[in-house]
Amino acid sequence: MSPLELGPWVDVLALALCITFLGYVLAILLPFMRQEPTAPGDPGTMEWHLLVPCLDEEAVVHRTVTRLRQMHPTAHVWAIDDDSGDSTLAILEGLAEADPLVHVILRTAPEARLGKGAALNAGWREVRRYLRSAHGPAYRRLRERVIVGVIDADGVLAPDAFVALSGPSMFGDPAVGAAQVQVRMVNRGVDGRIDASDPAPAARLRRLLVTLQDLEFRTVIAAMQHLRHTIGSVGMGGNGQFTRLSVLDEIAQDHGTPWHGALLEDFELGLHVLLTGRRNEYCNDVWVAQEGLPSIRSLVRQRTRWAQGGMQCLRYLGTVLRSRRITTPAALEICYFLLIPWTQLVGSVVYTAAWAFVLSYALSSTGGVAGWFAGGAWGLIPLILVFGIGPLALWGPVYRLKAEPGTGRVQALLLGLAYWLYSYLMIISVWRALVRMARSRSDWVKTARVYQGFRAGTLPSQYQSQPTSAGVPARKPAAPLTHLTKERHDHPENQIHRATPGAGHDRRRRGVRAGRHWRHGFALRDAGQRDGSLPQRPGPRARGRHRDRGRRERRE
Repeated sequence: MSPLELGPWVDVLALALCITFLGYVLAILLPFMRQEPTAPGDPGTMEWHLLVPCLDEEAVVHRTVTRLRQMHPTAHVWAIDDDSGDSTLAILEGLAEADPLVHVILRTAPEARLGKGAALNAGWREVRRYLRSAHGPAYRRLRERVIVGVIDADGVLAPDAFVALSGPSMFGDPAVGAAQVQVRMVNRGVDGRIDASDPAPAARLRRLLVTLQDLEFRTVIAAMQHLRHTIGSVGMGGNGQFTRLSVLDEIAQDHGTPWHGALLEDFELGLHVLLTGRRNEYCNDVWVAQEGLPSIRSLVRQRTRWAQGGMQCLRYLGTVLRSRRITTPAALEICYFLLIPWTQLVGSVVYTAAWAFVLSYALSSTGGVAGWFAGGAWGLIPLILVFGIGPLALWGPVYRLKAEPGTGRVQALLLGLAYWLYSYLMIISVWRALVRMARSRSDWVKTARVYQGFRAGTLPSQYQSQPTSAGVPARKPAAPLTHLTKERHDHPENQIHRATPGAGHDRRRRGVRAGRHWRHGFALRDAGQRDGSLPQRPGPRARGRHRDRGRRERRE
């Protein structure tokens, strides 16, 4: 069969993909436009713990932790320093000294910088250890009402988030194991709104990129999540996810840890929650705001990571289809999501081939392109509008109706057309992800923060890194545990936690003597030092008891 003979078949396949995509868009759009508000609940019936993973976050972490504590005064904030090379740790320790509900978890090499999932697992272990120490045998009963949230280091959580999340359709329902809140962009330069008050980028294209990300999360992704809510397949996001501690413990009992090695560790966690028989929920009435990426390069890099993470999660396809705890509609939707990167790869090839055949027809027709168009090819225009541009451009008016009513009609239409062009960045991302998969690459360069509240050179003097003799800034060493006063050791809340060292770990890092750095948790207040004395390193017999206790905890 010649290439020209293949043309009609390619066109039919392209049309079929377009119709399928249009049908999916309508399936998520119509329920989204009719969604009902979330009923409120009593947040006092739950205990809230927020994990904040931090890696070189000196520009944003002080503001983030301070806001979390001001807007959510009953929540424990667990900041996980993943071996930052800047002044992040010094800032966190200062916050922890001033606030008993701020906890700092210190991770050092070789355990540090192994990905966000590994940092979150360290946070889960410390929350679990802290509550077991505080509640003793009652821990197993109480952990059902302990909610563990994940907030990025640049995140702003809605002040009324806990009210909605504790409602009867959220964690007020014992069948709900996890919940995801709406995500929006904070750097949109809207005065008087805490969810959009960060300065917008100066360049017009950069502002447009941030707005398009806000549109994407608050309309397209929110509509997808609403459909998933209906059929029982809500997915977790990397920011603003909340899970019962009992569910995290159950996942860890079966798989070792709650979070695993996929680059899309948030979606992976959501799958594991569903596989336990619990339900995931999505709350569109409260939000977490984060920085939108203002450059095409950083945006493509982020979406490449998401696409590669989705490709990695394809290994769960069989498990989802075989599970008796996931309904058939939910399993089919999850399968569709897992196949999206691969359908985008196929679709990009099919659409390119279809346009190549169309161009060849036009050039080979009698009268050239003008004769071809006049001979009936003009009929392609409505097809392109209905099946190509329309399903993406309609989200601009939806954004105006559901998210930002202050947006003008013309501006909403232009945003919709811009979103159609923006979607092609995803095609670039999936091909980059495929190349990385082929090369077995999973390393990532951290994206620099946009907000520069604490820029290099503007940090308060107590947070400044000290220069070395070679002129290279050295990270500020962590304060030794002896800097904690007796009163701080007597306080019932824990403050500084040292991550468990592994084999070959240098326990003399950061200026902390090895004798005080032997194991996290046991060298601190929650080790049972209630008499105000400084904890001492135990002898061999005591260390053996601690090792046995650690083994029992992991088995439980």
